[in-house]
Amino acid sequence: MIDIQKIETFLYAAEKLSISEAAKQLHLSQPTVSHQIKLLEQELGNTLFIRGSTGLKLTEAGSLLLPWARRLLHDTHELKDMMSSLQSEIVGELRIVCSTTAGKYILPQMAARFCQRYPAIKVRILACGPGHAALNLLEGEAHIGVVSTEVNDASLESQKFFKDTITLIVPASHRWASRSSIEPAEILEEPLIQREETSGTRRVVLTELAKHDISLDDMNVFLELGNAEAIVHTVAAGYGVAFVSKLAAAYPLERGNIAEVTVEGMDLQRAIYMVRKRVSAPHRPRDVFWGFIHDPSNADILKQAG
Repeated sequence: MIDIQKIETFLYAAEKLSISEAAKQLHLSQPTVSHQIKLLEQELGNTLFIRGSTGLKLTEAGSLLLPWARRLLHDTHELKDMMSSLQSEIVGELRIVCSTTAGKYILPQMAARFCQRYPAIKVRILACGPGHAALNLLEGEAHIGVVSTEVNDASLESQKFFKDTITLIVPASHRWASRSSIEPAEILEEPLIQREETSGTRRVVLTELAKHDISLDDMNVFLELGNAEAIVHTVAAGYGVAFVSKLAAAYPLERGNIAEVTVEGMDLQRAIYMVRKRVSAPHRPRDVFWGFIHDPSNADILKQAG
């Protein structure tokens, strides 16, 4: 049986590509680290590192072992946390991966309140690109995912987290700023800043515009940005108009740096989902947080997205 300590030593050495750095992190001597790696190589029957004057380099066997080593350590820590959680206090680590802009505004507050109630749980919120949340869950890198679309994967289950409102924003000095609403066709007249192709905001907007026979090719898209905050700042500076999550636009709207405009006949709301593995080992921090988000005491946080 492989000693988990040797796996941990290998992981530190592989991530730092340095025996000395691994020794510092593990509070071990360099000879001890080298010896543990040598023993692991003997047990596995493969050389894991190429040693050179500039440091370490992973062999093919080492590269193959690396993701397995991470998973083994995650599972070991979760096993310890689960056993500890059977006591009166829930303890452990909760890793949440978030791929949507709206989630970045609601999730940290929810997580902070969760930590106040369960101080022995450490929460880590990890960013990822759209489409990667499910992969992180399936590979064990995260316990929960927050995404802008319901995941169609039989091995995952989802629940609605909150509803996000998308709004059309214009510079404060724009001629639309004083109007109560505009017609969808009027959007064709203006230079538009668009989110990236994988964006949930972009998907909702194009779906709604299609109901009015307006396609992406019809619009005057002069700039594409992959960050909602960057879009808001660009519009506030007087460049173009854009559709963004109202959460991202809330503060500049309050300050009067931008204005929001209602577009007649467009339903610009979308559900933000929370996702977890359908079948997995018990993990109390994950399961408690899964129910915690809809505790009535958290209604004030969820209301911010309305």
